[in-house]
This record gives sequence, C-alpha cells and structure tokens, in this order.
Amino acid sequence: MGLSATAIHPIPGAATLKPFGKLMRHREASFWALQALGWSAYFIAQYVSALVNPDRMEPAKLSAYIYVLVVAAVSGFVLSSLLRYAYRRVRDRSPTVVIVTVLLLVYLAALVWRVSINGGYVVFMNHYEMLDSWARIVTGAVIQTYLLLSWSALYFGIYYYESVQREREATLRAKALAQEAQVKMLRYQLNPHFLFNTLNAISTLILDRDNERANLAVTRLSAFLRHTLDQDPMKKVTLKQELEALDLYLGIEKLRFGPRLRLQFDVDPAALGALVPSLLLQPLIENALKYAIAPSETGGTLHLGARVIGQRLLLHVADDGPGLAPGASVGGGRGVGLRNTQERLGVLYGDRSRFAHHNTKPGLRIDIEFPAENAS
Repeated sequence: MGLSATAIHPIPGAATLKPFGKLMRHREASFWALQALGWSAYFIAQYVSALVNPDRMEPAKLSAYIYVLVVAAVSGFVLSSLLRYAYRRVRDRSPTVVIVTVLLLVYLAALVWRVSINGGYVVFMNHYEMLDSWARIVTGAVIQTYLLLSWSALYFGIYYYESVQREREATLRAKALAQEAQVKMLRYQLNPHFLFNTLNAISTLILDRDNERANLAVTRLSAFLRHTLDQDPMKKVTLKQELEALDLYLGIEKLRFGPRLRLQFDVDPAALGALVPSLLLQPLIENALKYAIAPSETGGTLHLGARVIGQRLLLHVADDGPGLAPGASVGGGRGVGLRNTQERLGVLYGDRSRFAHHNTKPGLRIDIEFPAENAS
C-alpha cells in the first residue's frame, strides 16, 4: 500500500543557516568584494575629508593628493590581503599566540604602509621631508596601526562568527541524526515482539492443520510487514492511513484470537486527516492484546478513540483487562510497548506531547495528546 507522508523533523534552525551556507559557498568572492568596497570607502572618506578641510588644498595640490590617496588605498588593500594569509596560519592557535602575532604583523605592515604613503607624498607632491627621518615614519605609523588593527578585528570577528555557525550547524545536524536514529530504534524495537507472537500463532494453526487460516495469516503478515518496511519512522501519516495499517495488524490478531477479541472504535471523522507518527498505535494495541486479552479465557474488548479539540489531537486506547498492578510503572509489568510509545512521543514532540495511563477498573486506559497537524 503506497502511503503519502509528511516529514516530521527538518533540521532545527536550518532556515537561519541558509544565508550562512550561501556565504560560505562564496566566501572567497565575498572577501575580495568586501576588500574592494572597504578600501574604496577609505579612499572616498580621505578625499571628502580633504575637500571639507578648512585649510583646503589648492586645486593643483588636490589633484596630486588624489594620487597619494590612490597609493594609500592600494597599498592598504595589498597589505591587509597579505595579513589575511598570515592570519590563516595562526588563527586557530592559542589566544596569546594570536594576539602577539597580530600586534607584531600589524605594526610591521603599518610601517610599510606609512613608507608607501610618504613615498607617494614625495613622488606626487614633492614633500621630500616625508622620508627624511625614520622618527617621522615611526610616529606616523600609529594611525596606520590603528586602521590595520580595526581591519584585523573585523577579520577575526567574521572568522570566529563563521566558526560558531559551522559548529552550530554541525551540532544541529548531529542532533537531527541522533534523533532519527533514536526514533528508528524505538520503532524497530517492536518488530521482534510482534513477529514472535504472530509466528507462534501461525505455528499453532499449522499444528491444528488449519491450513486455510494459517495461509490467510501469512498473507496478512506479509502485507503488514511490507507496509512497515515502506514506512519511514521519521515520517507522519494521516490518522486514516494509520488506522488502515492497524487494520492489517488486527486482521492477523483476529485470526489468532477469534471471537475472544472484540473491537470498538470511536473516531471523530474530523480527526482522520490529522497527522500522526507512523505505527504509533500498534504497540499500544499489542500491549493490550498481550496483557489484557490473551490471559483471559473469555478474551476482552479493545476500545480506540480519536478526536481533535482545539489545536490538539487526542487519542486513547483502552482495554477491560486487569490493568496495571498497584505501584507498577510503565514498561514494567505491561511490556515494552507503553514505554516505547512514551519515549517516542518525547523524542518527536518534547513537552508538547502528553502520555498518561490509569486503571479504569476493569482495564487500563492510555491517553495520548499532541499538536494537531493536517496533511494539507
């Protein structure tokens, strides 16, 4: 039977990581684009500052100063790009190594930058005094040191932000994979119990030479197993589809118990389109069959109900068996099915789900509640 399904869990936070992913794919192009934009902005800011300076230069000197600014912007672009390649070698080292290396490289780069700028003054504006003293160059490099330190802070800020985002993305993916593995483990843990009981029933039919019913049981078992193998535990199906799958399972059990198994359904039609985790109800039914129906000579009644109230889907499975013994816990005296379902709901819905059980004298009732979602 082919069933449509809706995925339960995308990776948490995946939407917020998409822009980051795009940035990472084009990070090299982004760096050079930002470099060009930043140093162009530096050039424009210096030029505008010269224009609005009260002691504004004469037009001829201003034209020559433009060339000095070009030298300053280009040399700043080149030196900061070289710093980037140097930083790559130390950025993952200890903070002490990073800080010492940055301070040393920045000041050396600032000295080279200052020499380049002063050389521009000499070549284009004939200010020969700009290169006549190392003291002038060393003191003048303070401004360049500040600018390159700001550039370095921005570089490391972006790098560490990317690192945090990469770590976050890896954590989210690991969490999603772990969650998927846990859900699959919880779902597939049930199959051995079901197969053991069903094969025992088929073996009994064969020993009784009831070949027709044994063949029917094998056919229904095959259909049910095909359904379970086709379903991904990380998918949701509509309640209608879940009940159709449950019908395959109950068809097998009806052959096993005959008239001893009585079924009652109270399902609101409005709830049939709600999404539920695939094969959510089967372990609860199996648990009731094992502990309420099978031990009784007269069998018993299983009651399954479903309805939507507000934005919540409410399900319940009840039997008229002996119920839980006083002080017994879920998964203790009543098998793995109840604990399994409770843990699975906790994994899938967290605190948005509710799993409760109580004795009804006679019998046990299991109540399940989680957010109602429609297939559309």
